[in-house]
Amino acid sequence: MTRMPAAERREKLLDTAVTLFAERGFGGATTAELAKAAGVTEPIIYRHFKSKKELFIAVIERAGKLTLDLWEHQLRDTDDPAHRLQRLVTANPMITHKGSGVYRVIVQAMTAIDDPEILEALRRHVSTLHEFVAREVTRAQSEGQVSKGMSPSITAWMLLHLGLGYGLMAPLGIEGHATDEHGLRVRDAVLHLMLGERAKQVQDEWLKQENRPKD
Repeated sequence: MTRMPAAERREKLLDTAVTLFAERGFGGATTAELAKAAGVTEPIIYRHFKSKKELFIAVIERAGKLTLDLWEHQLRDTDDPAHRLQRLVTANPMITHKGSGVYRVIVQAMTAIDDPEILEALRRHVSTLHEFVAREVTRAQSEGQVSKGMSPSITAWMLLHLGLGYGLMAPLGIEGHATDEHGLRVRDAVLHLMLGERAKQVQDEWLKQENRPKD
């Protein structure tokens, strides 16, 4: 039988860990359970990760990479600052098929912040996302697309707070969640606050692109 390359084995362990930690949390999951689910022995896990905590932190770091990859993908074909912000507001990794499990781990991690290393990993994760969004807001402000009434930092924090809140509530399936009786969505309101009258134009252009036949 061909031996799996180390990098591939590590990724498989991370895939398995996402599922297990999302279900059980850091305290509830064991390396024995992980080994069984991954089809390996526990010593194999410790070849790649010094401890369960190191593995858990690696999953948190994966969430950050997944988010940045998603955002970079969404922004890859436009340089227009308004369009880029619209896509960031829309691209919430917490509600994507690939990202939902990873972000359940992030939510679980927030219950384990008494551990200073897990707390620091979460701080790095959030700070990295904040820096990315703040850069986009700075660019939009410098090109006159977004009001300078609020700093890029506070605008980025607002967007992250909204994204986290939406990601937590969307899976609950609450009737009428994030919309009003007129069909106005929270993300539309946020875009209007940032982009003013241009928000509707940007939204219409986005919808046209979404409805365009795929290549």
